[in-house]
Amino acid sequence: MPVGTAGTVKAIAQEDLEQLGVQILLGNTYHLYLRPGHEVVREFSGLHRFMGWSGAILTDSGGYQIMSLERLGKVNEEGYDFRSHLDGSRHLLSPERAVEIQVALGSDVMMTLDHCVEYPSSHEVTARAMRLTSRWARRCRAAYATVGDQEARPALFGIVQGGIDHNLRRESAEGLVEIGFDGYALGGLSVGEPKSATYDITDQTARLLPPDRPCYLMGVGAPEDLVECVARGIDMFDCVMPTRHARNGSIFTSTGRIVIRNARYARDPLPLDPACACSVCRRYSRGYLRHLFVAGEMLGPMLATHHNLHFYLDIMREIRDAIRSGAYNSYRSGFKLGPEAGEVPAS
Repeated sequence: MPVGTAGTVKAIAQEDLEQLGVQILLGNTYHLYLRPGHEVVREFSGLHRFMGWSGAILTDSGGYQIMSLERLGKVNEEGYDFRSHLDGSRHLLSPERAVEIQVALGSDVMMTLDHCVEYPSSHEVTARAMRLTSRWARRCRAAYATVGDQEARPALFGIVQGGIDHNLRRESAEGLVEIGFDGYALGGLSVGEPKSATYDITDQTARLLPPDRPCYLMGVGAPEDLVECVARGIDMFDCVMPTRHARNGSIFTSTGRIVIRNARYARDPLPLDPACACSVCRRYSRGYLRHLFVAGEMLGPMLATHHNLHFYLDIMREIRDAIRSGAYNSYRSGFKLGPEAGEVPAS
């Protein structure tokens, strides 16, 4: 899922996302609540009409912002009591409020409010946050049950927390399964822990969740993470990496990641990735892309974003094809992105 935090995927228009074959976008409850406000979005009959997007939309609940903007508020049993980073106004984001906002946004998939903690955190801090997340999940489920049209209401996913502690993850997963959700997500990963720990926790936790429900790994990751974590039971991903890297001139290719600002590309007539079939690679050269970035032209990040998203979506298409044909193990073992000379490997 490309990340459209504020109702837009940065540096790319909705029609281009459609051309790329994007099926679902991610929006953020916290940011859309503060600006433009969920009531404004409700007046447009929801986020789909507001942003001109006909595909599906998943909205995060704001749990990550509780961690990333911790200095602006305090977590208590009731929810997240915080001051807006925009104007300093006071707000309370409770589990019930998170559901209310996401219903107003017209989400297709909405998330329970969770308490994500940074890495490393003590066992006591991690356990307290995980158990608070579980209590909040139950309250979200109760609020969700009151949503008017039961047939048309969005899917609700519960979020497993617990850091890199297997016992805490098990406790969290089992508690959420007992409550019962339409899908389940693994939160609190890719926050600084070693990649080996990410894979280990993903593998062990996904096994605890119902195989007939979608399993979503939040905030992950690099191209190889998609391949490795699908093998560990994950169905859905979101990450800012393809778009954020693109805006900074970091391009994902089949031979590794390249930094297009480097002087070595000034006269390079090749496309960003000779193996790529995206519209950017069919039309523009590395030399031209470098010129755009060096000159500060907006088109540079726009073209790079288009390419990087195509690259990620193409990997997901290859994964689905390999699964359907029964060749996933072979695809996984053969998946490798090597570095170009003088550049950095995909990471």
